[in-house]
Amino acid sequence: MDRRLAALANAHGVSTWYEDWRHRRVEVAPETVVGVLGLLGVDATSPSAIADALAAARAVDRSALPETVVLTHGRSRALPGPGVVTLEDGGRRAVDGELPADLPLGWHRLACADREVTLVVVPRRLPVPPSSWGWMLQLYALTSERSWGMGDLGDLAEFTGWAGDTGAGLVLLNPLHAVGPAHPVATSPYSPASRRFVNPLYLRVSDTAAYRAADPATRAVVDALRPDRGTLIDYDEVWAAKRRALELLHPYAQPVDLAADPALTSFATWCALAERHGNDWRAWPAELHHPDAPAVAEQRRRLADRVSFHAWLQHLCDEQLDAVTAAARSAGMPVGVVHDLAVGIDPGGADGWQLADVLAQGVRVGAPPDDFNQLGQDWGLAAWRPDRLAATGYAAYRDMLRRVLRHAGGLRVDHVAGLWRLWWVPPGGGAAEGTYVRYDAEAMLGILALEAHRAGAVVVGEDLGTVQPAVTRGLRGRNMLGSTVLWFARDEAGDFVPPARWPRNALATISTHDLPTAPGFLTGEHVRVRDELKLLGTDVAAERDRAAADRDRLLTMLRAENLLPAPTPQLPIATVASGGAEQRSDADPAPSDAAATPDDGEVVVAMHAALAASPTRLVGVSLYDVLGEVRQPNMPGTVDEYPNWRLPLPASVAQIRADPRVARIVDLLSAARPRPAGPGTAEAVTPPGQVSQSKRAGSPRKSA
Repeated sequence: MDRRLAALANAHGVSTWYEDWRHRRVEVAPETVVGVLGLLGVDATSPSAIADALAAARAVDRSALPETVVLTHGRSRALPGPGVVTLEDGGRRAVDGELPADLPLGWHRLACADREVTLVVVPRRLPVPPSSWGWMLQLYALTSERSWGMGDLGDLAEFTGWAGDTGAGLVLLNPLHAVGPAHPVATSPYSPASRRFVNPLYLRVSDTAAYRAADPATRAVVDALRPDRGTLIDYDEVWAAKRRALELLHPYAQPVDLAADPALTSFATWCALAERHGNDWRAWPAELHHPDAPAVAEQRRRLADRVSFHAWLQHLCDEQLDAVTAAARSAGMPVGVVHDLAVGIDPGGADGWQLADVLAQGVRVGAPPDDFNQLGQDWGLAAWRPDRLAATGYAAYRDMLRRVLRHAGGLRVDHVAGLWRLWWVPPGGGAAEGTYVRYDAEAMLGILALEAHRAGAVVVGEDLGTVQPAVTRGLRGRNMLGSTVLWFARDEAGDFVPPARWPRNALATISTHDLPTAPGFLTGEHVRVRDELKLLGTDVAAERDRAAADRDRLLTMLRAENLLPAPTPQLPIATVASGGAEQRSDADPAPSDAAATPDDGEVVVAMHAALAASPTRLVGVSLYDVLGEVRQPNMPGTVDEYPNWRLPLPASVAQIRADPRVARIVDLLSAARPRPAGPGTAEAVTPPGQVSQSKRAGSPRKSA
């Protein structure tokens, strides 16, 4: 690669090479670097353009204040001269050549050296999370006698209250982000239209004030719209029924003050326009492509009732999420409900429309080739522009975090390595034809810590796969948790690592939504279904052998840890007594292997016992595992070939509460992870503003 192009790329945080999963250096194609620089507004299409752009980059005064200053509380920072800090509460402090270490946490303004910039003071670390366990729940999969074809927020409140009463300390959800209102309804919770607002598909219609205020005839019509539970979740059917029911109830609702929340008004406007023009704003008439355009204002007036309707739906979501939070608090959960933050958004969705000025237009986020995805991954998601985030004081990032954390006792950050760098695929390129773009990790992680601190929330980073050591160090240094998955807890030889060696600073689970369930792994369902879907290539027998070997390795570890009884093959009935010892006659058949093969249900219990025996701060239990579901929620590499995100749980909320398998796991985890005794104990949550000095146990986790 031309050295000037490489220097220009480095100046703008674009990688010209990276280390792959086998720790080999991979050079990035020059055309990829040029394409990604173009997404950052940097022209590198000719030698003269490269020279001009490089000269401009080198002319930047590195000693000047950055556009956003992120200061860790307790530390000072030199300034180019005297200045004034305008605090978040309106107070003012003069500073003389240095930002002091005692500035309060928060979002401030700094005037210095003829510039005024955003100043964010962030905490050094979050309080130490409590030691607890809880349920991992795909909410859409949960059903009850009152829900409409899929799980809803009423089901979640009931489940959360029950879980807390039985000793669970948290409920970890799939993302509840909003999707587009037009049909077909998006099924993946990880490709949302907006991460700032909530999917109204999860509303319980009968738990609204409007339903209670409606006349009996209207309620009867609404009740008749309820769809039955099917073998698969039909999002379009559920949304059509709920939307019609809520439209009937809207006249009974209190009006929403749109002026009080401009971002909500803009989102509701996008929803109203999407109903007319489709869920991808890029296909709308050109005059509607910008939320501040005069044509959009005119449409907002014409569609005022629909704008009001969609804003009302978000108020209902807030009310019902408040009820869920109250249920967790009433049950005494030390963590509560942990929401999931998707790594990106659908570029044609509401956030892509509203936040276009801070997004890289045309980029597709994904991942480079690895052992499981030889062609790389293209997730089709939009990405923040790091330069525009800094120039705008990270306001869009902050506001997104605040809205997600409003109802959260914790936040799981999907692909948390994206706070350090993301794999960008430029337009026209394949998934492998991308490169990494760097973000200001101190700013991204620090702002996350600040907003989580203010919300009193635990943070869990999904740091699976090939991640840089800086990611693990960064999470640990802020008292944020990483992720440990049993399937990936292996040594260099591929053997399962005993749970005592798992890291302390983590959420431990058996699997994830993208991996086999525990029963599916034990029965080889993940091999069977991938063979059926033609995802394995030609050597299916080798994959079956590998799955069988993995099962044997798992059983070996569980037995070595005394979590599963050792095999005791039965001797044949016909034996010959000799000297007090039983001996098999040569004529007798060999001992059967049946007694050496444990029951899958017992193995599943032993796997949960492994979670309980680990030192990890949090443990997550999947209902799919406990209820014996062999199908995994999502099959990577498929779209419509597999019922991704449409598999209901095999039991209703009432049946779950009465299931003896569930009771056994509850007893196991509650005994191993009893509720914290309160302040003053080693595991008690540290009060805000204080730092726990408790030592951290466990060896560092080796990522897969």
